[in-house]
Amino acid sequence: MLLFIKCIISFLFGLILSLLTGFILLPILRRHNLRQHLSIYLERKHDSKKYVPTFGGLIFIIPTIIILCLFIITNKIEMTYNLFICLFTFLGYSLIGLIDDYLIVIKQNNQGLSETSKLILQVILAIIIFYLFLSSGNEPLLWIHSIGLKINIGWLYGVFILLVLLSSSNAVNITDGLDGLAGGLSLISLLTLGIITINTGWMLGFESVAIFIFVLSGCILGFLFFNVNPAKIFMGDTGSLALGATLGIVAILTRHELLLVLIGFVFVIETLTCVIQRIYYKVTRKRIFPMTPIHHTFEMYLPENEVVKIFWIMGLFMSLISLIYGVWL
Repeated sequence: MLLFIKCIISFLFGLILSLLTGFILLPILRRHNLRQHLSIYLERKHDSKKYVPTFGGLIFIIPTIIILCLFIITNKIEMTYNLFICLFTFLGYSLIGLIDDYLIVIKQNNQGLSETSKLILQVILAIIIFYLFLSSGNEPLLWIHSIGLKINIGWLYGVFILLVLLSSSNAVNITDGLDGLAGGLSLISLLTLGIITINTGWMLGFESVAIFIFVLSGCILGFLFFNVNPAKIFMGDTGSLALGATLGIVAILTRHELLLVLIGFVFVIETLTCVIQRIYYKVTRKRIFPMTPIHHTFEMYLPENEVVKIFWIMGLFMSLISLIYGVWL
């Protein structure tokens, strides 16, 4: 119970400091015209958004790091090996996104890092994370909690970690296309994993990891103040890659990697529709969906706000189902 109260307080700290960060950072980004150009397919629909600045991920990244540093310095939490892995993943993938956003702004287009360059950097980070994971005493186990099944898959777990981090980070990135969509879904998913983490007493440093998740969740809520429709700022790859990778690494550390498919169900659907569309188009030169990611197809028939609400509710429903398995079973 005490840990849960600490998590709530941490959430509040994150919310307050992210709001302050947003009020300070937003005018600076506007002044320097740090904005992302829209895709040619979206310019007519989202013409008013072409002047909205990017780099918004800094609104939840900066305060998260500041708060955690303060907590560690004042001995409120312990810098455990698993917390270090979470922070390394969070900052590592945010740096890749920051480089990508910077190149996009400088080049004044949506190219940024090439797909190959971005993939190579993500793979390198995933390999380092796997090494850190094993060095901390974690075993390469696939763990199905409800039936107590543990399967040691050895070095293949490194490939598994790579797939989890790549899919989760890019899934959030793909979903970041409507005001508040990726941020709201990430908040729901992180809070779900945070509650699960509180109940993983067997994990080394689970208290510190849980507090990190709730601090970040509070910061995301503060970011949403500026990102919900009409958005004053976009999180960019700086934020989306960081959030997706964090979802992935927390699922790995809590041994709920398979459950992440359910927790991030909307992210999975968004990604699958893009993959299906791309493969089908290469084979037939035709499209299955009018537009992908799938939220743009919904947007053809519903207002943006309604699409975001539907996806949020879907994400919340699937997360609640996930909690039945992750906490109760």
